[in-house]
Amino acid sequence: MIPFEYHRATSVQDAVTAVADRPDAVFLAGGTNLVDHMKLGVVEPSLVVDVGHLQLTDVERLPDGTLHIGADVRNSELAAHPIVRSQYPVLARALLSAASGQLRNLATTAGNLLQRTRCVYFQDVTTPCNKRTPGSGCSAIGGYTRYHAILGASEHCIAVHPSDMAVGMAALDASVVYVDADGEHRLSLSDFYRLPGDQPDRDTTLPNGALITAVEIPPPPEGARSTYRKVRDRASYAFAVTSVAAELVIDGDTIGSARIALGGVAHKPWRATEAEQALVGQSATGETFRAAADAELAQAEPQQGNEFKVELTKRAIVATLNTLAEGRQR
Repeated sequence: MIPFEYHRATSVQDAVTAVADRPDAVFLAGGTNLVDHMKLGVVEPSLVVDVGHLQLTDVERLPDGTLHIGADVRNSELAAHPIVRSQYPVLARALLSAASGQLRNLATTAGNLLQRTRCVYFQDVTTPCNKRTPGSGCSAIGGYTRYHAILGASEHCIAVHPSDMAVGMAALDASVVYVDADGEHRLSLSDFYRLPGDQPDRDTTLPNGALITAVEIPPPPEGARSTYRKVRDRASYAFAVTSVAAELVIDGDTIGSARIALGGVAHKPWRATEAEQALVGQSATGETFRAAADAELAQAEPQQGNEFKVELTKRAIVATLNTLAEGRQR
């Protein structure tokens, strides 16, 4: 048993103050990821600050149409919310494709965003891992790579981000709201996550000691259709081999706007900007969709053992876009 201090925060400001100057402190909400890692010895915090009861649980429309989602909203509640189901189906489907019902009942919005990789080497403290112990090496390179990155990796880390929800939010241009000692701030999800580079132990750009209080999503474009497709090794309770979150606006046969994010292929939810640019202004056809997928995956650098993910991801993109073009998903 590794001893640690426990503090039950009384407010957001109390939580932020409690972790000030404590780089080894962690926040606890649902605990579905943190508690597992504490048991495995992946993390050994000296202070655990409980923020799971701070009533950051509202899901509401703001006056400008933005959807405000509290940090402690449970995944199951968010997936079932009428606004999410009707106007952001890509997010509802991403949430429902993740984990089990029991875990979704406990997991929180902020915790889902901050969950760590499920790389087997990261979770095995007997193996070298730059994400867990900087400078120790990457056991995945040259090892078991089926679930590892084909985009944006580095010589220091090829792990992928495990969240389905974050991929859906990336396609919706979501922003993260957080509080630190200097007050409240907003950060786009695309800037919130980072690629491994030479610091793979840092998953996000969130300042030390900052507490996420909400996620905000702009209103969908008029006429938008969106959905989420997850390819996995078994029908449930499995992380994505690859996944696609997509939103299209189609006027007649012409694509007016496109937003696509990929999961299971990079250190962060991968915004497919090359594919988006290849789609806008083009006819909504299978040929267009394949050309867009080819453009996005042209930059792929697979490892020995996961080369198949390049073609698999292309096909997943095409299948997802075909579904939206045919109007089978709102």
